[in-house]
Amino acid sequence: MVRIRLRKPGKVAKGRYHFKMVAMEKRNARDSEYLEQIGHYDPSRKLLKIDIEKYDKWIKKGAIPTETVASLYKRYKKENK
Repeated sequence: MVRIRLRKPGKVAKGRYHFKMVAMEKRNARDSEYLEQIGHYDPSRKLLKIDIEKYDKWIKKGAIPTETVASLYKRYKKENK
């Protein structure tokens, strides 16, 4: 089963996390290989970027977003109407 979820890439300074939004197998670890990057999120700078076409493509294929990703997607859609 494919999930759309956040991935924390590499080592970063404590409290300065940024995340990639990716499509990956549910059973894989958070920081393991992913199928495709869909966007990125930086909470410290309040930066959110999502490729809507890729997100919709994975949803149509049956991917399930996590609660956090779903709320970020809703916020992104609301801000970018």
